[in-house]
Amino acid sequence: MKKLAKSKQNAVIFGVLGGIGEYLSIDPVLLRVVVVVATFLGVGVTVPIYLLLALVMPDGNGESQSENKPRTNSPFGQFNEKPKRKEAEKIEEDWSDF
Repeated sequence: MKKLAKSKQNAVIFGVLGGIGEYLSIDPVLLRVVVVVATFLGVGVTVPIYLLLALVMPDGNGESQSENKPRTNSPFGQFNEKPKRKEAEKIEEDWSDF
């Protein structure tokens, strides 16, 4: 049986909507769009509800669909990872004319 918990793989801010999406088998992006629209229509009523859920919901154990993604300890999930840098190409031309 599934437990309602915050998602570690589908986290954008706290993982609340990702956890609800995993629990209900709904795409979390769809839930995020619904919450943003409801926030504008309801004049921000969803913001305290979201913050309350962020405090009350337990952390997930990370056993969801995407096991091959690297895990981070940040509530911002994958956006906190540093991109890998490419090596610069060496130029062998003589630019002394300029």
